Amino acid sequence: MDMQTSFLDRLFEAGLLIDTGIDGLYGRSGQFEEVIAAFERLIDKVGGGDGAEAMRFPPGMNRAFFEKSGYMKSFPQLAGTVHSFCGSELDHVSLLQCMEVGDDWTKGQEATDIVLTPAACYPLYPTVAKRGNLPKTGGLFDLQSYCFRHEPSKDPARQQLFRMREYVCMGTEQHVTDFRQRWMDRGVEMMKAVGLDVTIDIANDPFFGRAGKMLANNQRDQNLKFELLIPITSSANPTACMSFNYHQDAFGAKWGLNLEDGSVAHTACVGFGLERIALALFHHHGLDVKQWPANVRKALWG
Repeated sequence: MDMQTSFLDRLFEAGLLIDTGIDGLYGRSGQFEEVIAAFERLIDKVGGGDGAEAMRFPPGMNRAFFEKSGYMKSFPQLAGTVHSFCGSELDHVSLLQCMEVGDDWTKGQEATDIVLTPAACYPLYPTVAKRGNLPKTGGLFDLQSYCFRHEPSKDPARQQLFRMREYVCMGTEQHVTDFRQRWMDRGVEMMKAVGLDVTIDIANDPFFGRAGKMLANNQRDQNLKFELLIPITSSANPTACMSFNYHQDAFGAKWGLNLEDGSVAHTACVGFGLERIALALFHHHGLDVKQWPANVRKALWG
């Protein structure tokens, strides 16, 4: 925890992150954003030739799609919903009175039809399903979105609102597992190019509760999730900066994603945690970008 806090304090002092008074909710400086933009250009350079269709969704998604996704079964502790005031003038008066005396003014707020996006790919599946069967070659999509996960922390690499860049592949089992392996190889090469030592390890999602332990074990047993780990605030517990996920036909079956021959599509995704990658770069190469090694600057800025 001390290493996390001291790195966070250094980021605040350097003006790279901006304190908002809420753990895990930070502003970013122009310099911080430049590093993310440069890394995204590197992603484009590596993945651009694959011909992915780019889509950009806002950080909120359709609540009905969110409910259907099953996210609340697995990760209720991480979800964020959008609530608004829907009351009368009288309700408004009592809301203002509550605020004035420091009482809870949120009691009368009602859930809207918008939920904060938990992962960049969540709005994609219903969008693609609406188009009908996928072509014989399957589908490949390029996404980037702010995502929300409710896990306040002093660890600067565990933010509540953060950006995720993703490639999502839909097709046959062979097609999507080849895609995932290709990106695992590419991920290691990309990090090497920017001077970061990484390990890739089998992983599981933070499923909730007792039933969640079983889901996590199944996920590991079947090699469904791998993470690319880089030490940021701890050498003993390095941070997942990329993840490589094979969903089998779970999303295909849930959303009605079918291939040209009518069979259920398999899906896989690769995710880049953009803030985490920027933090890894600042941690390893120093807080002054001008002092970074020449080969790293060349890889990022040409």
